Amino acid sequence: MRILLATSTALLLAACSGATASPAPSGEGASAAAPAVASVGDPAHPVVVELYQSQGCSSCPPADRVVNKLADRADVIPLSFAVTYWDNLGWKDVFGSPAYTARQWDYAHFAGRAQVATPQVIVNGRDAVLGSREGELNAAIARNVVKTGPAITSAAGKVTVGAGKATNATVWVVRYDPRTIDVAIQAGENGGRTIPHRNIVKQLVNVGQWSGKAASFALPVAPAGLKTAVLVQNGKGGPIISAAKI
Repeated sequence: MRILLATSTALLLAACSGATASPAPSGEGASAAAPAVASVGDPAHPVVVELYQSQGCSSCPPADRVVNKLADRADVIPLSFAVTYWDNLGWKDVFGSPAYTARQWDYAHFAGRAQVATPQVIVNGRDAVLGSREGELNAAIARNVVKTGPAITSAAGKVTVGAGKATNATVWVVRYDPRTIDVAIQAGENGGRTIPHRNIVKQLVNVGQWSGKAASFALPVAPAGLKTAVLVQNGKGGPIISAAKI
């Protein structure tokens, strides 16, 4: 695990481009961790699994493989966020965004952690797990199934969050690429390797606040080929109280 001791203002904020996509998973072989498990939750209440990783970090490819396996599970929303703070190691992550780095810091600050690390997985905004430890990740998914959150539906270019317990939550719209995208790394710690990614986040938009009363929010225009998830999240870096694939 790579750890960064820094404040968010000290992070490098650069990214570049260049990748190819393929229709099915590929990569460097199976993880040595525990095998993937079948769905254990409720597809109507999927668990959000957020991987924070970087193509510039040599510890991340095993976690990429672990989280890639979750992409076809109906009871999970796996999302791969490419952070930017390892871009100074010789390779700038082609999917990196300062917004994703900031989101990981929000989780760290909410939990009282003084640093961020890769590869880190945040499960439903609650548990932080080392992404390459497949058994621990599957256990965290199983214990974070939440069935008490508000219903999420969509129609006519809007997403509606139903009534629920009064709170002050942010409604996030996440667009991600469901394909396997193979990136040939040409420099840095992973130079010479090709890393497959699935469910890479391409768009993260705060569409409004939800207070507990049923409310509708306009959906931003979706880039072609991307899938959409909606997250209702308590506080800045707090627990996710409801989520849906729409």
